Amino acid sequence: MRIGFIAMSGVRVQDPELLALGLTLPGFVERSEVIASLPSLGLLTLAALTPDDIEISYHEVDDLKRDRVPDLGFDLVAISTMTAQAFDAYTLADEFRAYGIAVVMGGLHATCVPDECMQHADAVVVGEGEPVWARLIEDFRNGQLQSKYESDDSYSLDDAPMPRFDLLDIDKYNRLTVQTTRGCPHKCDFCASSIMLTPSYKVKPTHKVIEEIRAIKSIWDDPFIELADDNSFASRGRAYELLEAMIPERVRWFTECDVSIARDPKLLSLMARAGCRQVLIGLESPNETGLDGIETNNNWKLAQYPKYEEAVRTIQSHGITVIGCFVLGLDGHTPATFGAVYDFAERTNLYDVQVTLQTPFPGTPLYHRLEDSGRLTHAGQWDRCTLFDLNYEPIGMTRDELESGFRDLVSRIYDPKFIKRRQLGFLKQLRSVG
Repeated sequence: MRIGFIAMSGVRVQDPELLALGLTLPGFVERSEVIASLPSLGLLTLAALTPDDIEISYHEVDDLKRDRVPDLGFDLVAISTMTAQAFDAYTLADEFRAYGIAVVMGGLHATCVPDECMQHADAVVVGEGEPVWARLIEDFRNGQLQSKYESDDSYSLDDAPMPRFDLLDIDKYNRLTVQTTRGCPHKCDFCASSIMLTPSYKVKPTHKVIEEIRAIKSIWDDPFIELADDNSFASRGRAYELLEAMIPERVRWFTECDVSIARDPKLLSLMARAGCRQVLIGLESPNETGLDGIETNNNWKLAQYPKYEEAVRTIQSHGITVIGCFVLGLDGHTPATFGAVYDFAERTNLYDVQVTLQTPFPGTPLYHRLEDSGRLTHAGQWDRCTLFDLNYEPIGMTRDELESGFRDLVSRIYDPKFIKRRQLGFLKQLRSVG
């Protein structure tokens, strides 16, 4: 028996003008390549839970284009896809099934629209895959594969297996991923991340994280690691323990966290000593009106806004560069927002910037809110859920103002001269602190 694990990797953009613009902007292309090159940690984890008597292999979808489906020799394929790649995943799944190869689909997209995915798959995994994978395999062996496997929230990262990093061709990647937490205590209405898979915030034991780091080091002499977390250090006591344990490993790494880390000097010091090179922080908006209401628990992001500029400077003063992530087209945004993003980046010497369009992903509160108010313009057109293509009716500006303003901001933010000026400013600030 042979199982193929297939990741629908890559970044999609439908807007031809933005696509053409991106080809000329090294900074924009670089961010896209980083995102596109990450392996699927979820599939590598399921591979680790697969019985030893089953032959397994891991593939990025582009790798399969060299081979005909029948020649791959799979009995079962597991496909993980994000929403933007869903139609490509459906086409691939249909092709496998046409040759009598069973297909299992899972991940965020399958969790949000399982009934749609079931039209293209023999089985769909809803929620976390780890607790149902053994049963799914056993059912398949016995010819009793069910159409849907749903997990509850009882799975603990205490039971997390060692991902099968050995299945990867390391030369294809510029970084590998290690998950230390799952979920996020904040509930932003646009967020389509692991909070869609589990409602609770879960923490992996420190010793397991260190074992995974060492496994990567055993196959890659000088790795760059991305912590595959939505909010790595929301649990402070555990964060100190993990960072202390990471210091002797001498690895370079990147993660995502919230702006509150700037208020914790001990944490920032440990992060720097443990090898943290960069953090991505969801600032979302350069003005208060854009932030009001997007965090649905207690409007947490709005409360943090007055501390944004000081936070960026504080974090970067520890030698940790910040990627400030801004979501354009929030309900409080106007055409003036684009210039405000640029000015914020300039004032703070923000080392890197990630700008995206607000995107209503299926299953998110944002999607339901826009659907209920009749503002979705491309419902079900998942290939427009790219973070760069407009698929709803904005307020505060017209569609044309949002799209043209976004393209103009991209050209200005990723202009090589502006990038160099910000990064030189960061280095100057760092020297003055040191």
